[in-house]
Amino acid sequence: MPDQNPVSAEDLMAAREAAGISLSTMAVRSHFTLGHLSNVEAGRRRPTAAVIAAYERETGGPVQRRSFLALPSLVLLPDVPVPHAESGRIGPSTITRLNERTARLRQMDNYLGGADTYRMFLAELESSRLLARTATYDEPTGKALGSLIAEQAQQAGWSAFDAGWQAQARELYAFSRGTATEVGDEALTGNALAFLAYGAETDAVATASAAVEHATPGVPATVRALLLERLAWAHAVAGEATETQRVLNAAQEALGRDDGSPVPDWAAWADGTELQIMTGRCWAQLRQPKRAVPVLEDVLSGFPNAYGRDKALYLTWLAEAYRDAGEPDQAVTVLGKARSLSAEVASVRPRQRIEEVAATLIRR
Repeated sequence: MPDQNPVSAEDLMAAREAAGISLSTMAVRSHFTLGHLSNVEAGRRRPTAAVIAAYERETGGPVQRRSFLALPSLVLLPDVPVPHAESGRIGPSTITRLNERTARLRQMDNYLGGADTYRMFLAELESSRLLARTATYDEPTGKALGSLIAEQAQQAGWSAFDAGWQAQARELYAFSRGTATEVGDEALTGNALAFLAYGAETDAVATASAAVEHATPGVPATVRALLLERLAWAHAVAGEATETQRVLNAAQEALGRDDGSPVPDWAAWADGTELQIMTGRCWAQLRQPKRAVPVLEDVLSGFPNAYGRDKALYLTWLAEAYRDAGEPDQAVTVLGKARSLSAEVASVRPRQRIEEVAATLIRR
């Protein structure tokens, strides 16, 4: 007999966490006991139609069953076995296979929110840390494994940040920074600092500036451009328009410089489109809509809807720019598009941004 409730415990948990509702609050609102909901989300009890209906009512939308089969084949879990402690001595081939696996898994972030990917990315990190403790290897392999672990910690940290779990994100970024520093990976050390700056409430400019200092001559130009983008954003949040423009110009210069260095997969997305989006975001943040609107309209017109979370987020800055340009109707239309794109993504960031911008329109 077919399952009449094809919603899993993971689906319910993801929907609740994406809505920013604690389990205890859900229990109070839904009139189910905390123990019962805990058992349901842990998979110890099957979710009934009544429980699913309560979650849908409180989260404001249908609880969607997330299907990995619906994703493009390139983002499916690669058929790369994870080496275990029994592997004994490892060498460059093992690191190569693990890097390939990590790169393929990272592409899932284009389609899924952090609440969907966090546990999987964290499991990958823990697997690599176990390998580092139990296997034997030479010094170059050990350094390469350390860089991989630092990269995986950033990936898990980003998922935590996207899911709204800021404390876990900061802890993972700090761990990544320490690991990258230990193995002498300047690019990943800088990127860890850039991540810390992005979520910082204080000293964001200083932290982002420290990140750029790690863009030493041996670091690929694309990585330098990425770190400069994050610094430009920190200046924009601080209201420093002149510095924002200066750093955006430096990022453009770095991006246009082909130094022949291989670009790490974790930085490959830092291209001209990304810089254009960041430029528009910065001017929207600085309340300069005449500069923000044309840039964001142009770049977002060709941005794929399949990347729902990212496009929804970028649209919120376009909505802000329309608001500041005195076009509230356009802002509302754009927010509607953002809300539609983010509806089935397990990320709290689009929801928070949409609510924040919508609130400013209501006040007007």
